[in-house]
Amino acid sequence: MRKVVLLLVAMLVALPMISCKEENPKNDLTTETAEILSLENNDLALAEVDIEDSISEDRYRYITAYSGLSLREYANLQSNRLAKMPYGSRVKLIQPEAERTMTVSGIAGGMDMVEFDHRSGYAFNGYLSRYFPPEQDISVEGYANELSKVFPEVTFTKTNGGTVSKPTLTETISLPGAHWHEAFFIGQRLYEFPKEFEFPLPAGKDFQLIKDSKPKRDLWVSQLEITRQDDQLQKIEYIYSSAKYSNRVSIIEKEGAILITRTEVTK
Repeated sequence: MRKVVLLLVAMLVALPMISCKEENPKNDLTTETAEILSLENNDLALAEVDIEDSISEDRYRYITAYSGLSLREYANLQSNRLAKMPYGSRVKLIQPEAERTMTVSGIAGGMDMVEFDHRSGYAFNGYLSRYFPPEQDISVEGYANELSKVFPEVTFTKTNGGTVSKPTLTETISLPGAHWHEAFFIGQRLYEFPKEFEFPLPAGKDFQLIKDSKPKRDLWVSQLEITRQDDQLQKIEYIYSSAKYSNRVSIIEKEGAILITRTEVTK
């Protein structure tokens, strides 16, 4: 009798195990694999979003002040300076200041909250640009091509004209949404305006002429001409010429964009 009882107990214990073995093992494997794949796909989707966010240029600004720009502790120019951000540095825009609360060197703006070198603070947005500044010695066309990779709305045109004895070359870069001071600093870098030529104040005489006090040895003319109307800038021109050529670099606003145009006449 004891042997019979032990046999019955053994059969009862083995029965669930046999039942489990009879289930389709492929279903268990498929379910587990599906869960893993689902998790991997979700991770990949999140990674793609993060990558897109990280390369969005709207989140970044570039320092356009030649002497650098101060990162302040608070949103005023008298607060403690946390760091000095060099010309051309890229900073992360955390919170822009929509209102124009101050004017610095003729540029109206406010204090944007930015991040630089793992520090958060405030910087005057008159010297912050969404367009990265041109590298030294880069051509206008090369710079426009680099910009258009990030900002497809940026355009560049180049045309030849004039006569056989006096051929002309005209090149124009269009910067949609740019401010006057942004375009001035870009033009100054591309065409080597003398650094003593500061961004002209919007308010002033309808026409103003500023001559280069220390022109290069081979230049006959080097001067800045400003045209205004009702204390608003209409045109900024840098004119320089030598025995071999004459150049006129014009900055104007047209249809929501700032155009920088250089016309060169070979003598």
